[in-house]
Amino acid sequence: MGPIYTYICAIFQFKTMWKYIRRYLPIAFAAVLFMTAEVFVDLYQPKIMSSIVDDGVLGLGNGGHGDMHLILMLGLQMTILVLGGCVCGSLNSVCTNLSSQNVGNSIRKDCFKKIMGLSFEQTDRFTTGSLVTRITNDVSQTERMVAQFIRGMIRTGMLTLGGLYFMLTINPRYGMVVLCVLPFIVTVMIICLKKATPLFGKLQSQLDNVNHIMQEDITGIRIIKACVRESYEKIRFGRANEELIGTQLRVLIILSYMQPLMSILMNVAVVAVIYFGSFEVSAGTSSPGNIMAAITYTTQLLGGILMLVMLFQSITRGMASWKRIKEVLDTEPSLKDGNIDDISLAEGKVEFRNVSFAYPGSDKAVLRNINLTISPGESFAILGSTGCGKSTLVNLLPRFYDVTEGEVLIDNINVKDYTQEAIREKVAIALQKSELFCRTIYENIRWGEPLASEEEIRNAAEIAQASEFIEQTPNGYQTEVSAQGMSLSGGQRQRIAIARAVLKYANILIFDDATSALDLKTEADLYKALGKSRPQVTKIIVAQRIASVRNADRIAVMDHGTIVGLGNHRELLESCPIYREIYDSQLGNGGQE
Repeated sequence: MGPIYTYICAIFQFKTMWKYIRRYLPIAFAAVLFMTAEVFVDLYQPKIMSSIVDDGVLGLGNGGHGDMHLILMLGLQMTILVLGGCVCGSLNSVCTNLSSQNVGNSIRKDCFKKIMGLSFEQTDRFTTGSLVTRITNDVSQTERMVAQFIRGMIRTGMLTLGGLYFMLTINPRYGMVVLCVLPFIVTVMIICLKKATPLFGKLQSQLDNVNHIMQEDITGIRIIKACVRESYEKIRFGRANEELIGTQLRVLIILSYMQPLMSILMNVAVVAVIYFGSFEVSAGTSSPGNIMAAITYTTQLLGGILMLVMLFQSITRGMASWKRIKEVLDTEPSLKDGNIDDISLAEGKVEFRNVSFAYPGSDKAVLRNINLTISPGESFAILGSTGCGKSTLVNLLPRFYDVTEGEVLIDNINVKDYTQEAIREKVAIALQKSELFCRTIYENIRWGEPLASEEEIRNAAEIAQASEFIEQTPNGYQTEVSAQGMSLSGGQRQRIAIARAVLKYANILIFDDATSALDLKTEADLYKALGKSRPQVTKIIVAQRIASVRNADRIAVMDHGTIVGLGNHRELLESCPIYREIYDSQLGNGGQE
């Protein structure tokens, strides 16, 4: 039942893939027609060869006199048919690859689009390595499954059924010989596939792990070298790779048993046909040409069955990969869009009402009962120790996460009522870890506002205090940035990220510890230029340094997920013990850091 079950599952999987396959159905149908023509040629050739041997060479119908003219005519006919079959086979390959590659291309695009719509929680659950494997290797396996289904099902079906039919027409006994061998072939096929099938899903999961380790180590290569952990990471990667290779070898060993066993059974069938045929030739009830044709049909028939086995293998692995792809495609984004997408009247007012939040999968609240209102155009700072919830609070504004309790409002509207695109158009954010792309400095700044002019980009760089070092680079704004921006210093990366955020036409600007790598003078010049050029923009500054927030209109002091102080610098020095403690530890009585 294994192969039958596999075939039924394949049909079902193709049904779920129908929306991708139907776009390229005419090409796939052309591939089927060309394959049908090619297999017809393969099946017709043994009959011609039988006539060449019996009538042309042995002259059985002409008193034992051969007929050279007949040999030449049938030989020419066979040559033309073979050439036609080659052309059809080539066209079949072209059409099959066109359809399967286009199906894979569409699946890969939809999969990437779905990944772009997932929340941070969902991408963390899948892991980066797994998503990379699914969108690359799993899609490639699915492409192979589609190609094998289009090419293999027609060829194996016609060769098997056609070969058996022609053998029965030549001599029913030859067909019975093959039918006696078939149960043994099917048994071998079922046993091998039953053992190999569970390993395909395991194989892809282990490939996920290898990709995950590679992604982690390449991203963190500097810290690995700094901590002299290369040997440890080599061992960790080696273990994951050995597990992958071990599973792959188990699959290959199982399949390696199958092919020799099938070949033995095929040769047994051929020997049996020759054995029984020799008696019939001696008795005059059959001819040498018929024996040759029967041997060829036996080889084609059993070869078709062997191809069917390999087809089931490809389909089984492809189904395991398609199942993993469907997990991504069927995942509904946990953050649902609202109905408001008009931001033309945006002002930049921010309000948190009784907000509490715990990260998905955790019962521990990171934020508790936050109530806070930030006015349009206000410069508002959030100060606190590491882990107090500062970044978590501002991450609720662009809806990177949704609140557990309470409401977050922008311009008196709950952020859940906006579309995600609209809410993120309202908010520009610069993070402590500056994410830069392998593009020019110019393109990295323009990333947040693709339609910005060159003058606007240069102006944003000046506000971010980045123009001076940019112009000192060999190619200025056209200088290429390496992966993760590692060709730049930490402060340079932060200033480019700040320029990108400043350039964006947003009403709310968030600096999430985005100036931590800047010296105090550069930071002060940045805020001075920002206040002068963007007075109407609501500025939210998350920081751990008093010097970064002391000039803000208001400062919220956070501790263990709650606001414990609110006011300007002088007010907090008098009323908030935690703020005063931070001030004394950083600046001291001398007022110097």
